[in-house]
Amino acid sequence: MGPISRCFKDQLYCMAIALLAILSGNARAQTCRTANDMDPALRTAITNAGQRYFAMAVKGDTVSLRQSAITSLASDFGGVQNTIQEHQPAMAGAQPSLKSFFLLNAEDATPNQRAEFWCGVFNKNGQTANSAAFYLDNLPPGKYAVVLIDANSPKGQVMFSEVLQQAGSDWKLGGLYIKSSQIAGHDSDWFLAQARQYKAKGQMHNAWFYYREARDLSSPLPFMTTLVTDNLYDESEAAKPTDLPAEGKAADLISGTTSYKLRAMFPQVVGNDLDLIVTYESANVSNTNIAYQDNVNVMKALLTKFPEVRDAFAAVLARAVDTSGRDYGTLLAMKDIK
Repeated sequence: MGPISRCFKDQLYCMAIALLAILSGNARAQTCRTANDMDPALRTAITNAGQRYFAMAVKGDTVSLRQSAITSLASDFGGVQNTIQEHQPAMAGAQPSLKSFFLLNAEDATPNQRAEFWCGVFNKNGQTANSAAFYLDNLPPGKYAVVLIDANSPKGQVMFSEVLQQAGSDWKLGGLYIKSSQIAGHDSDWFLAQARQYKAKGQMHNAWFYYREARDLSSPLPFMTTLVTDNLYDESEAAKPTDLPAEGKAADLISGTTSYKLRAMFPQVVGNDLDLIVTYESANVSNTNIAYQDNVNVMKALLTKFPEVRDAFAAVLARAVDTSGRDYGTLLAMKDIK
């Protein structure tokens, strides 16, 4: 399986800055350099910029960050402020550990082009231990740096990632991504072990959802793949159920005499819990009493069809979505769904 097919097509991540949207397009490889391939002056410039912006974020200094951002990001900075505020408790007093950084040369990028950056050494089987691949579309021409930092504090562990764009001799902030590396104290390896246990028990739906969490926690960026994420993708595909909504196709769920069209099912962190989210089609959600009852019916039917998920999730959030895009959600703990 090639690197493109291993991209995270189905992941939902925490806030991602709009500079680097993952869209469809025609592939054309660009060039990439790892830190070892850069001259000392360039390494120092990127390192200093990355650490400077990290220090601003830890302090909650969004004013200085905005002043250091490229124009398109500075003009729409609310997302950066929100994601920093959300992760502020875990980042307070965090000590940064520079994990790696890459130089992406997209000076010949053209509109509607898919840019692929293959960084490091690849072999006939694809990625190696120290390689990485980035897949980006509609990337404006320029030189970019991706800086990956692990930030650990007594209150949490987060993956702090920056996309920088070169502006003269300076490196401006072009994107900021912050993700927890754990869920309720559990990391990617724990979720992978759980997924394999569920698979061994024949609980393929639980296995599939936990593989997704393992993959999510193994990568700091939605548009980046590594040997670890590629291997997880391959392993998870072998456990992929065929009766879940996927790739734009709905799945039917029967509750009594009513058939519901499920549009999506996925795990999501709510507080310190891992909950199961299900969205489905609704004719109209303006009557909240009816929408609530439909949500409850969907939850009950879901647990009847997939009883194994009771052991894997703390709660179910059912969300009815009508043709206008309006939605109505209901969250119930597993013990309350009877």
